[in-house]
Amino acid sequence: MIKIGKGEPFIKPTGIRFKQGQDPNIKLPKVAIGVFSHYLFYDVVEKFKCKEVGIIINANFERNVYILNYKGQLFTFFMAGVGAPAIAADIEELHAQGVEKVIIFGNCGVLDSSIKDCSIIIPNMAYRDEGTSYHYAEESDSIEVNQKYKDEFIELLKTFNFDYTIGATWTTDAFYRETTDKIQQYKNLDVKTVEMEGATIAAVCRCLGMDYFTFYYAGDNLDTVEWDERSLSGLVNIDKKKEVTILAFELAMKIISMDTELE
Repeated sequence: MIKIGKGEPFIKPTGIRFKQGQDPNIKLPKVAIGVFSHYLFYDVVEKFKCKEVGIIINANFERNVYILNYKGQLFTFFMAGVGAPAIAADIEELHAQGVEKVIIFGNCGVLDSSIKDCSIIIPNMAYRDEGTSYHYAEESDSIEVNQKYKDEFIELLKTFNFDYTIGATWTTDAFYRETTDKIQQYKNLDVKTVEMEGATIAAVCRCLGMDYFTFYYAGDNLDTVEWDERSLSGLVNIDKKKEVTILAFELAMKIISMDTELE
């Protein structure tokens, strides 16, 4: 039985790492935007004013962290680690460096074939079929997701004319074990999507006292006799996916505006 760990962690996050010449005392902008797709990540770095300020290091690879200037507002921008343990570590390190709120988005599989390719899914609950979230939140079959910013995000979707679906997601850490039986089990629970990070993002942010929002754009279809890859490959429908990036930026702007009004 997996149980949440009590007390202070033995190994504590110290923040992002730095290359020679970078400022180790930098405090990152409090709102961070993370994207799982490396195609979208590098497209943003190329097109927008981005300053490389540090790196997130995993055991055998590293990812650059940037300060992004979008419409005159500064945000932390990073390529989110794929899988529950990786995204948990990312959030921990960014939080240690001054980040207070995160927006994280990427591709997901759909368990409902009526969900259009590249349309938006807003998870409101995640079934916990992974291990990492159990170290941050008490044991349960599911966890509530996106308690904040949902209404603001829906306004943006309507403004930008995006189709969207709201529903439960299935978070797994073993995508090659998305078996026919399991797919049917979650379809019977009216679950809309399958991905690898949603429950963990919710649990980690709740544990650390961080605000967050996570959303998906629809990719492969599991609601079929044989797997339908659709736009799972990164460059398929890439122009539409680039439009999705702007949704995250605009939500970040709304969050900053809401924070300013409360001050």
